[in-house]
Amino acid sequence: MEQIVKSLHNGTEARVCARADVTDNSGHEHSDYSSIPCSDWNEHHVSSWLQAIGIKPEHIRKLEKEEVTGPVLLNVTKSYLKELGFGGGQIQLLLCKRDELLPPDKSKTNKKKPCFDGEHREEAKHEAVSSSDVPSPEQNFSTSDIPETSVSLPQSRYRKFNDKDEHFRYIKHAVLPPETGIDNLITPCHEHKSLEIACTLEPRKLKIKFASEVVRFACACMNMRANGTIHFGVMDKIKTSYKHGEIIGIPIEDKEVFEDALDYIENCFPTQHSDARKCIKPPKFIPVIDKDSKAQNWIVEVDVVPMVNVVREKLYSARIPKFNEKANKVEYEQKAYYQRVGPNTRRVTDDELVSFVQALEDLDQKREFEENNQNQILAHVKEDLGRKLLVLLTHGKKYMDKTLRYIIVSDRFDQENLQNIKFLAHMNIFCVFDYDPDSKLSGLCHNYQEHHAVNLHFLRDYDHRENTANFVKKLQLYDRTSWIFCNGRNDYIGGERPCDEKTWIKNKKKLLKRAISVICNEILPKGSFVVLFILTSDIEQPLVDTFHEFYAEMSGHEDIVIFSESRENYKKWSSFAQVSCSMDVLEQISIVGMPMSHVDATIQSIQLTSLQATRCLPVSNSGVCFIKPVDEEHMNSLEVVSVDQCDETNVHVMGQEQIKKTEQYFYQGGKIDWMNLWLADRNQCGEVIKRDAYAEINKMLEDLERTDSLKRSIENINIYHQPGSGGSTVVRQILWNWRGKMRCAVVKQSYQAATVCEHAVQLWNYEEVDKNACLPVLLLLEDCNADYQDDLRRELSNAVTTIKMSPSKLCFIILCCKRSLDPERMCKTLPLRTVGVTHKLSPTEKTLFSKKAESLKLKFEPEFILTFVLMSKEFEHSYVKDFVENLLKEIDHSSLQTQLIKFVALLNSHVENSNLSVSHCEAFLGLGVQFQNSNETAKQPTFTWADEVRHQTFENSLSEQARFFFIQLKSSETHISSVRIIHNLIAKEILEQLPNNQSQSEIAMSLLKDKVLFDHRFGRDHFQKLVRDLFIKRTKKSKGDPNDSWFSPLIEHVRKKDLEKAIDLLKEAHTCFDEDAFVAQQLARLLNENKRFEEAEIWAKSARSRLPRHTYILDTLGQVYKKWFYGKHDDICMKGSIQPEDVTDIIDTAIKGITAFRESEKCPQSQAICLNNSYFGEVDIGCRLLELLLNVDIFATKDGNRELMDYLLTDYIPKEVQKPWQKFHGILKGMKNSIRNALECISEDLARFQNFSSEEEEELDEGEPETVNNPRRWLLRKSAVYAKLFFVDTQEDEASDTDTFSPLMRQMKTLKLGGGNVTTILYLLSDNSKQRAGAKLEEIISLFPANLKKDLDQTELINFIFCQIALSCASPGSGKLLTIEELQHLSRRFCSEKRIALPDTANLLLSLLFWPEDSMGQEPSNTRSDVATNAIKALNRYCAASRKGRIFTHFLLGKARGLNKIVHKTTIEKLCKGTLSERRLKWQGGEVWTNTEVVKVLKRVFGYTDNGNLFVRVSDQSNIRVIPLFSASVPNSNENVTFYLGFSLHGVVAFDIKVAE
Repeated sequence: MEQIVKSLHNGTEARVCARADVTDNSGHEHSDYSSIPCSDWNEHHVSSWLQAIGIKPEHIRKLEKEEVTGPVLLNVTKSYLKELGFGGGQIQLLLCKRDELLPPDKSKTNKKKPCFDGEHREEAKHEAVSSSDVPSPEQNFSTSDIPETSVSLPQSRYRKFNDKDEHFRYIKHAVLPPETGIDNLITPCHEHKSLEIACTLEPRKLKIKFASEVVRFACACMNMRANGTIHFGVMDKIKTSYKHGEIIGIPIEDKEVFEDALDYIENCFPTQHSDARKCIKPPKFIPVIDKDSKAQNWIVEVDVVPMVNVVREKLYSARIPKFNEKANKVEYEQKAYYQRVGPNTRRVTDDELVSFVQALEDLDQKREFEENNQNQILAHVKEDLGRKLLVLLTHGKKYMDKTLRYIIVSDRFDQENLQNIKFLAHMNIFCVFDYDPDSKLSGLCHNYQEHHAVNLHFLRDYDHRENTANFVKKLQLYDRTSWIFCNGRNDYIGGERPCDEKTWIKNKKKLLKRAISVICNEILPKGSFVVLFILTSDIEQPLVDTFHEFYAEMSGHEDIVIFSESRENYKKWSSFAQVSCSMDVLEQISIVGMPMSHVDATIQSIQLTSLQATRCLPVSNSGVCFIKPVDEEHMNSLEVVSVDQCDETNVHVMGQEQIKKTEQYFYQGGKIDWMNLWLADRNQCGEVIKRDAYAEINKMLEDLERTDSLKRSIENINIYHQPGSGGSTVVRQILWNWRGKMRCAVVKQSYQAATVCEHAVQLWNYEEVDKNACLPVLLLLEDCNADYQDDLRRELSNAVTTIKMSPSKLCFIILCCKRSLDPERMCKTLPLRTVGVTHKLSPTEKTLFSKKAESLKLKFEPEFILTFVLMSKEFEHSYVKDFVENLLKEIDHSSLQTQLIKFVALLNSHVENSNLSVSHCEAFLGLGVQFQNSNETAKQPTFTWADEVRHQTFENSLSEQARFFFIQLKSSETHISSVRIIHNLIAKEILEQLPNNQSQSEIAMSLLKDKVLFDHRFGRDHFQKLVRDLFIKRTKKSKGDPNDSWFSPLIEHVRKKDLEKAIDLLKEAHTCFDEDAFVAQQLARLLNENKRFEEAEIWAKSARSRLPRHTYILDTLGQVYKKWFYGKHDDICMKGSIQPEDVTDIIDTAIKGITAFRESEKCPQSQAICLNNSYFGEVDIGCRLLELLLNVDIFATKDGNRELMDYLLTDYIPKEVQKPWQKFHGILKGMKNSIRNALECISEDLARFQNFSSEEEEELDEGEPETVNNPRRWLLRKSAVYAKLFFVDTQEDEASDTDTFSPLMRQMKTLKLGGGNVTTILYLLSDNSKQRAGAKLEEIISLFPANLKKDLDQTELINFIFCQIALSCASPGSGKLLTIEELQHLSRRFCSEKRIALPDTANLLLSLLFWPEDSMGQEPSNTRSDVATNAIKALNRYCAASRKGRIFTHFLLGKARGLNKIVHKTTIEKLCKGTLSERRLKWQGGEVWTNTEVVKVLKRVFGYTDNGNLFVRVSDQSNIRVIPLFSASVPNSNENVTFYLGFSLHGVVAFDIKVAE
C-alpha cells in the first residue's frame, strides 16, 4: 500500500490542491441561493438557506454531511429529520419554511389540511375559536411527510442490521427512508434497487444482475469500512409512478437464484474473494404483506459487514459481471475500485486514488474505535422498562387508581405466569377479550374469579341494536368485569365451541369489529381507558386483528399498551401489527423482555389500593367478620360501606398532591367521597363540617337502635335538602360514622327493588349465626321517586315476614335523601321521621362555616372553593348576584367557551341532575377533532404530547369565567367525566344576567341547532335525553317543586315572555328530535292552552300520525277538541236565541273530541297506568253537549225537553234538525248509552284499582296535566248530572210510592243519589259522618220496589245488595237492613244464570256473602263454600299480576258474624291516626296490622303455602287460592300460615302473612 501511495502521490497532489481552490471559490458562489431554483441547489445552497431561516448549526452540518441537495430538500420528510436527531420545533420550522419553496400547485395539494372536518357555519365557528384560543397540539406536529403524489403513504423502518429475524415483515407501499450515505461506520448505509424489470428475466440473467449490484455495493462498503445493506424490491431514484423508497417487492419462484448469485464472488474478487466472503452476508428474504393481494412478494437484502480485522490496510477492487447477449455468456468488466459518495456507489477515479488510499489508515482506526465503542454501548444501554410501563398504564401519573379503566386482551397463560398476575385484581378492568377457550376452567378467568365476580360473555352479546343505556344495563357493564370469550369456551354446553383461524375470520371477525366499535364509540369516552395486550403464547391472527380494530376505533396507538415477556413472540407480533402501526410507534408502546413477576411487582408498587382479600363488616357480637370481594360483588345492587372502608389505600403512593386534589374537588362542589372522610379521620386533610341535620338524624338512629322503642322491622328516615345545601354530605357522614354499628350500603337504583331487597337480605345475615340478633342494615337511597322507595320497603317487609322475624325486630332502615326546593313543606307530611336541610345556616353553623372558609382560602385558589364560600354565605341572592356579575363583566360573548357556559347553565337551571359530558364539551370546542387530526398528521407523537392533550387541553381551553363556573364530575359507577355549573342558583343567575346579550329562548334555539353536539356519537342517548327533558319534562309538587306545571320549566319561562318564541322552540325541537310525537304533543297543548285550536289540531294530528295507537297522544287530540268545543259552547250560549243550524259546527267539534277519546280508550295501556283519562273527557264533552242541546230553541221549553228525550232515546227526528244535524243523528242517539258506558268503565276501574298516580307516571309527561284529583267524587257528581240531563221530567212526576216509578225513572233517581254503581255506593262510606252516609243509603234503598226479585234487573240487584252491605258498615242498626240470609237468598239468582257470564261485582258479592263461617244458617257449609269458591275462581281469571300492588281491596274479614263480618276499608283507615302520608306509610310498612284496634276488629285466617302459592281450605273437598298482595312475603317452603283476608274484584287477597307457630 505504501508503494501505491508513493507512486500516486506526486501526480495527484497538485490536482487535489487545485480542486480545493475551486471548491472554496464555488462555495462562495453557491451561498447565493436566492437567484437559483430550489431544484438546482447543491448541499452548500441548502446549508446557506438553513442558516438564513434559523436552523441550529449542528443540524445544518448533519444535512450537509448527508448531501441534502435542493431536490432532496423538496422531498425530505419529518420521519427522516427525526432519524437525524432533529427536535420537534426544528422540524416544524424547517418543514414550514420548506413548504413555502414548493411550486404553488404542489403546495396547495399538500398544505390544504383543514384543522377540522366539521360542516357548515357551526363547524367553521368551532374551528376559528379553538385555533385562536387554544395552543393546538398540531402546532407541534403540523406538517406530515410531503409525498410526491397527493396520497400520503405510511413510513416504514429497516430490518435490524445483520439480524436473523424470521418474523420481520415489510408492508407493501410503505416507504423506507431515502438511500443514505455514510454517517458513521457502524450505522449502515442503504441502497435501493427495484429489480422491477430484472425480476422478469430468466434466472441466469437475474442472477448476474443481482450479483453485479451486490458486488459493486459491497466493494464500496469494504473500501469505506462502512456497514451497509442493499435492498432489492424497493423503488430507487428512477422516476416512476412510485415514490423513492416505496416497498413493492419482487415475486420469487426460487430463492436459490439469489443465493447462488454470490458464487460470482470468486471471479469478481480474484485475489480477495476470501475477505469478500467474510464481509458479504447471505441474502435475506423478507416477506411483503399486501392486504389487497394473495400473491407473495419479497424484499431481498444483503448486508455487508467489513470488520476491521478483515479489511485493515486493504484496498478492494472488483470485476463487475455482465451478460453478453451476442456471445450468450458472462463477461467481467475491468478491475475497478468503488466508493460510497452520499447515497450513491461510484468508481474511485485515478485522480482520487492517492488521497483515497491515504485515507484508508484513518478509516481503519475509526472503524476499530467505533466497533469497540459500539460493544460498550450495547453492554451499557438498557431501557428503563419499569418507568415506561408505569407511564403507559397510568397516563403519566405516579399511581394507579380507579379513574382509568382497563381493557385486557390475552391468550393462553401458562401456570407460572398465572402466579404473577395479582396486579390485575386491583386494576379497574372493564372487560377482557380472552382467546383462551379453557380460560374459565384453568386459565386467566379462573384465576381472576378467585378475586372478583365476572359476567361471562361472547362476542355476539355485543352485537346490539338497542339503546346504549339499556344495553349497558342489560350486560351490567359498569358493575362487573365483562369477560368476552372471543373464540368460544370448551366448558360451555351452549354451542360456542372454539374454531380454527380461518373459520374464526369468516364467522367471528365481524363480531369482534362490532364489539370494539361499541365499546370505543358508545360506552367508554376517549382517554378514559387503556387497552393492554398481554402476549403470553404463540401469536395468532385473531389477536393481531384485535389490535388492528382497536387501533382503528381509537384513531391511533395512544392508550394501547403491549406487554410481551418473550422477545421472539414480540418480533412475530410486531411484524403483523405494523400493518396498522409503524415499528417505531410499536416500540414506544411496548414492554418487551420484562419477566411477568417483575411486571406484577412493579404495578403493585404504584396501585393506590393494596391487595386485600377481604373487607370487614360489623357483627352482632360486637366483633367483625370478613366479606370476600366475590361475595360483595354478587350484591352488585349495593355499594357496601365496610368497617375498614378505604383502609387498603396506600397514602404514600397517593401523595400529598392527590390528597389536596381530593379535598379540593369536594369544596369546589363535587360529591363527597368515602376517601374524603377517611383522609379526614387520619388528619391527612381538614375535617368535614357536620351540619345540624347530622345530629338530628343521628338522634333518630339512636332512638331506633334502642330496643324498647321499636315498632316496625323496617323504618324510614327522609331527608329533604335544597340543592347544594350539603344534604348528600350529611347522609354519607351518617353512613360513615355508623358503619361500625350497623351494616351500611348505598342503593344503586338502576336495579329493581326486588333485586336490591335480595342483596340487602344477603348483607343483613352475612356470616351471622343467629338471625334474630342480626344488626340492622342502613340503606341509603338518593334522589329516588316515591314508588321506588315504596316498592323497596314492601319487598323488604315481605322478606322479613318470610324469614319469620318478629315484626318488632329492627332489620332495615331506609335513609331516603331527596332534593327539594321546599324542604320545610315536605317535612310537614311526616314530621317525626323527616329532616330538612336548607341553605339557611344556624348560628352555630355560621361560625363553623366562616372559620372553615378562612382556612380554605389559605390552602386553595379562590375558584376551587367557590361552592363552599357561597354555602357559607347561605346562597344569599345579593351575594350570588354580585358574584356572577363580577365574573361576567369581562366575558367575551362571542366565544365558544361562553356559549358552552350558557348551554350548561340552561340545562342545569331547568333539568334536575343534568350535566354535559367532557367528550361533548371537547367536540363543541373543537378539541376532539383537533386531537384526531393531529393523530393523522403526526405519525409518531410522543407520550408527553398525548398526555397533555388528554389531561390539559380541555382545562386550558376554558376561559377564566368557565373555570370558575364549571366543576368536573366523575360518575361513581362509570368514571365518565362531565361538567355542570357549580350550583343551580349560579346557573339561574347566569341566565338572568345574560339576556342583555342572549335570551334563554335564543340559547335554547342555538343548542338545538348545534350539529356538533347532536352528532357527537359518544353519550348521544344521554345528551339527547337531557335536551329532550329540557323541552317536555314538567315539574311536580310531589317532588318538592313549587308547583305542578303544564309545560317544562323552560317553556313555562319562555311562554310568559313571548309565546311565539316558545312555539318556535318546540317546532325546532320537533325537527331536531326526528319529529318526536311527544314534542308535537307538547306543542299541541301549548297552542290549545292559548286557544289557537286550528294549529293545536294540526300538531295533535301530527303526533297521532307518528304514534297512532298511543293512548296519551289520542287523549291530547281529544283534549284539543274538548277545549275548542267548550269555547264555542260558551260563545253560543251568550246568544239569546239558538237555532239548530247555529250549533252544527259545535256538535261536529264535540263529536270529533268524543271520537278521539274513544280511540284512546281502545288503545292497549301499560299496566302501570291506573285509569284512562279519556273516559273522563268523553263524559265531560257528552254532558256539556247535552246541556247545549237543551238550550237550542226548539228544545228549550218543557215540551221541548220531552221532545229532545224522544229524539235521543227513540227513532224520532224533529224536522227542524233533520237536515242540519244529518251527519250526527246516529251518534247523538247513542249518547245515553255511550256516556253510561264511560261512567261504568270509570266505575269498574276505580273499583278494581287504587287510583293514586305514581311519580313515574307523572313524569312521563305524556298524560294530560288536567287530571281529575278525586275520581270517585267526580264520578258521584257526574252521575248525578247525567241522570238529571236525561230525566229532567221526573221531578214533576215524582210519586210517593216507589212502585209507581218506571224502571228508567228509578235507575236515574238512584244514579242521581249515588246508587248507580258499586264505586259511588262505596264512596258514600268515605263521608266522615257515618250518620249522613247511612241516611243517604237508606234513601237510595227506599227507591227500590218491594218485590226485589221480580222487578229488578241484574245490575239493579247488585247495586241494591251493595247498598245493604254499605248500610251495615255505616249504620249497623238501621231498620232498612236485611239479614245476611235474605241477601244470600237474593243473590242465589246470580248462581242460576248459567248461560251469561256474571259481572265481577256479582262474583264479589257472592264471595262476601257466602264466605264460610261456623254455624251459619241451615244451609250445609260445603254448599256455601262451593258458591264462594266458584265466584273467587271466576275473579282470579282477571288478576293483573303486575298491578297487584294497586289492587283495590274494598272489604276485610272481621271477627263478627252475619253482615257485620264484612268490614269496609274506611273503617280500618279511620282506626289509623295521622296525616294521609303517615297512614299510607302504615299500610305499606305493615304497621296497620299491629294496631290494637285493628287487631280487635279483624280475623286472622288459617291457610297454607304450596309451591309458592297461597291457599285457604274452605271445606274438606275444596280450597281457595288467595292472592298475596306482595308475593315476596310468601315463604319459599311449604308452610302453615295465618293472614288477614281482603275482598277485591280480583279475588280474595292476603295481608300480613305469617308462618303459623
